[in-house]
Amino acid sequence: MKIAASLVFTVSLFAQPSRPIEQFTTKAGPLKITPIRHASLVMEAGGTAVHVDPWSQGNYDGIPAADLILITDIHGDHLDPKAIEKVRKAGAKLIAPKAVAEKLGGDVIVLNNGDRQVFGSWTIEAVPMYNLKRGPSEGKLFHDKGRGNGYVVNYGDMRLYISGDTEAVPEMRTLKNIDVAFVTMNLPYTMPPEEAAEGVKAFHPKVVYPYHYRGSDLSVFEKALAGSGIEVRVRNWYY
Repeated sequence: MKIAASLVFTVSLFAQPSRPIEQFTTKAGPLKITPIRHASLVMEAGGTAVHVDPWSQGNYDGIPAADLILITDIHGDHLDPKAIEKVRKAGAKLIAPKAVAEKLGGDVIVLNNGDRQVFGSWTIEAVPMYNLKRGPSEGKLFHDKGRGNGYVVNYGDMRLYISGDTEAVPEMRTLKNIDVAFVTMNLPYTMPPEEAAEGVKAFHPKVVYPYHYRGSDLSVFEKALAGSGIEVRVRNWYY
């Protein structure tokens, strides 16, 4: 059976001014996603809260403490030890690439690109995120292949893609059966909206959210995907 054939997409009421809660129906029950700020978001389902790249600049009022934390990269807008400690429930698990684990120390579940980890009703797959051509100087890249992780998160019959800081790399373009995608776009560190749209067209999720987009013209992204059958949902990640 095709994955997520029964998936229903709805948007619930605001948790607080300017912060929408995205709610989805899956075979395992409702899944709620709250955009926090920039690259930070929280997924809630089945009594479990999964935090992605918690950041001290985000507002976590009313957000449940983390049972599981996913970190994508070593940069400060993704790896913020103070924010991790603030949102982390006692006994919570932390999943991260090796480069992050080396900076954090302690009890970190290390996933390399291609690895997966089961956490209760959730399955986390680490996928590549990296630059193909953009970097701080000639011959250097902002994000080297293998250092960071994007993630495909599976819950019930739903597959979510969290891109992390990446360009439209081949591994993104060949993703399969993605229901909801969070895709980065900002220069100079990742990619412009038109390149992000090309990558999204290739793997064709049902719904895509631009995130980590500070300074980008999201109308370019929307126009590039018009008529593609992919629903673009623009939300305010910088309230």
